[in-house]
Amino acid sequence: MDILLISEYILLAAMAFYSIATIRIATRKTISMGIVGLLGLSAAVATILILVENIYGIAFCSDIALALVILGPIGTIAFSKVIRGW
Repeated sequence: MDILLISEYILLAAMAFYSIATIRIATRKTISMGIVGLLGLSAAVATILILVENIYGIAFCSDIALALVILGPIGTIAFSKVIRGW
């Protein structure tokens, strides 16, 4: 087991912990904290999917991660515009 694989497992565990923290942020009472939490969660899940692709060689994980990275901020901006009232 080389040092790169060990560091990928450590990063995977850290991203899992970060995902739990962002879920906690997303369940706050205000809408803005929910938006921030979901944007952080989408970034964490995208990073986890890229790590899963690198460790296990599952090819479709990068496509899903790319879609999350592109659609996460776009959805956040669109939702904040709707809440603001255009």
